Amino acid sequence: MASEFSSSVDYGFQLSKRIYYGKGVTPPPVPEVMTKSVLESYLPTAVMAYAAIVEPEVVDNPDVPSYQPYVHGRCDPPALIPLHMHDVCMEVDCCLDTAFIAVSGVWRVHCIMAGKSCDCRIAVPMGEQGSLLGVEINIPGTGRSYNSKWVTLEDTEETVTVPKAGNGRFLKPHLYTFKIPQVEGGYKLSIKVKWSQKLLYQEGQYRLNVPFTFPPYVIPAGKRVSKREKILVNVNSGIGTEILCQCTSHPIKELSNDVRKPGFIYEAEVKAWSNTDFNFSYAVSSGDIMGGVLLQSPSLNDLDTREMFCLYLFPGNNKTKKVFRREVVFVIDNSGSMRGTPLESVKTAVLASLSKLNPEDSFNIIAFNTETCLFSSTMEHATHASISNATQWLNNLTADGGTNILIPIQQAIKLLADASDSIPLIFLITDGAVEDEREICNSMKDYMTSRVSISPHICTFGIGLYCNHYFLQMLAQIGRGHYDCAYDADSVDSRFERLFTKASSVIVANITICMPENLDALELFPSHIPDLSFGNPWIVSGRYKGDFPDNIKVSGQLEDTTHLVTDLKVQNAKDVPFDRVFARQQINALTAQAWFLGSKEHEDKVAKISLRTSFPSEYTCMVLVRADSEKKGPEPILLQGIFNKINQSLTKGDASNQRIIFLGSLGVGFGNLSATANNKPPGSEESKPPEAAEILFKAATNCCGRVLDRCCCMCFIQALTYVNERCYIVSSQICAGLSCAACLDCCIELCGCIN
Repeated sequence: MASEFSSSVDYGFQLSKRIYYGKGVTPPPVPEVMTKSVLESYLPTAVMAYAAIVEPEVVDNPDVPSYQPYVHGRCDPPALIPLHMHDVCMEVDCCLDTAFIAVSGVWRVHCIMAGKSCDCRIAVPMGEQGSLLGVEINIPGTGRSYNSKWVTLEDTEETVTVPKAGNGRFLKPHLYTFKIPQVEGGYKLSIKVKWSQKLLYQEGQYRLNVPFTFPPYVIPAGKRVSKREKILVNVNSGIGTEILCQCTSHPIKELSNDVRKPGFIYEAEVKAWSNTDFNFSYAVSSGDIMGGVLLQSPSLNDLDTREMFCLYLFPGNNKTKKVFRREVVFVIDNSGSMRGTPLESVKTAVLASLSKLNPEDSFNIIAFNTETCLFSSTMEHATHASISNATQWLNNLTADGGTNILIPIQQAIKLLADASDSIPLIFLITDGAVEDEREICNSMKDYMTSRVSISPHICTFGIGLYCNHYFLQMLAQIGRGHYDCAYDADSVDSRFERLFTKASSVIVANITICMPENLDALELFPSHIPDLSFGNPWIVSGRYKGDFPDNIKVSGQLEDTTHLVTDLKVQNAKDVPFDRVFARQQINALTAQAWFLGSKEHEDKVAKISLRTSFPSEYTCMVLVRADSEKKGPEPILLQGIFNKINQSLTKGDASNQRIIFLGSLGVGFGNLSATANNKPPGSEESKPPEAAEILFKAATNCCGRVLDRCCCMCFIQALTYVNERCYIVSSQICAGLSCAACLDCCIELCGCIN
């Protein structure tokens, strides 16, 4: 999809050469040579808007017609011309370990002749673990506006028969695009997009990176065009200590004097838009371990009336702290689907991890497909010689065969059965789904509960979209480990390095929380208490009923076998949006449980959290609801009766001028057994074939649009009212009978006459 998008942009640049900007006006620069690196640079690195060109002859300046020669043919897929941006503002709210981003801007359809229109595609690149939260679109001068809304999948089935895939899609893991239909040339699009992303923690600092690099070809042509750029940043770490801004990519100034909740601003009239991403870092902790407890009452619209809490520990930046000795087993999928880049990336990541081990640490490697292959029959110390042998062994490893996960995990557990005075770790790396995933989880659950001595921590890493990421998350929960993923093979190295560092740099293990006995309905996220790792904050959230004391005691084991005991002070935090900060963590954990237990109750709980917090889930999808501010004329009573059902489904009791655009689900799904069995490599995901409703929809559109020259059934009925009353009645009955074939949806999309 990404390559198709880039090719469409390249074709759009060729079409944009038809545009005449006026005498003495220099057109925006466009790359002339089409190379692979240039095509990759066409992928958006900030929020952008594009004109989707199907008919090349409509490309022209809406203000200064150039009267170019007629262009025959159609663009399939549509060419994409980047729209000129006239204003941009970004608001950033940092809360605990999460940042909430809102980017708003104005783009002008400068490339479509006056009186003509085209679809506009919006691209939203997001940062670390980005989750799209909401969209607001306004088209000044037309009365049209769109606002996003989250609905459950059951709601979509009861609404209208449109393709469930929606017109939104991910080009890359954190690059989402969607379409706004038919915007006329010369008009402006006012767009506001909201998303959340995780803050990275390193050496006592939180670091934020937001895509904010705009290419030169979105700068409006002409010297008198105003270009204003603005960035607002608010920081609330929740810990109540002084926050120090360490580094920033843009010249922001301090806005407030509150050192515990600082605000910053950057605002300027610019000649060219920002050509670098927004980077921001701030310090939140001292050199030693520190922590606390935050409490908050639920909001009025929260169906869960239990109180909320958050416990946190920061490891500090004292590098003299010792980490536990490590015994590590890498369990690598080398099935046929891993052939090429995926397996080579995994090899690189594993070798990089081995280089971080100390000589007193030990390791082993198990490669699996339908069979298993061990690097060594016993655990090997991480000496230079053994790592060199492992490198040669990995270099000879090839990808072939199917996927069998249970046996290699059992072998890894046996290798670590005698582990003592160390942190035993299993890293499972796979790109596939298997049929016995629930049996694997149950087997590991039985083993963990029956084990008296030290149990290994099972960490999981998924590659691509064919593996079941919720199985991997559930297995990591049961194994008291960590989970991470790389949706494309190019990011395997960096993502796995982060997972390995988090799991293998433990400074406090076996942490216990002394919770009051009078607390009822206690629920923790994550359900297991994680270890405290160097360079990674320890955060546990949850719900409860009862009264919290003034202090909570937390204890854990240090590397020298001594125990750390600390009292965490309890305080109220009214200004930290707990329900949104921890929404993604809770949704992922509950979805994994819903999959594992097959629980409809858990699915409904996830859907309710998603609807309340506007976070995506597997059981909800996003729609855009259109509202026209212009008043429409009254409809005939008989026609209102005929189309009553479709109007009710579209408006749900709101104003009758609303329409719904399905963006589809933003979830990753539950794996693909068929793709795994056929050894399809990660990144080869194809668009789903059109469903029956989509085929009928396109057929109806073709029928009404071409045969009747954009005169839909509704317009035809209205015309017949002037001919004969019987013709009007018969035609109304026929069209009402055809409503099951999505004919009415066709009329709505075609000319908007049913409003």
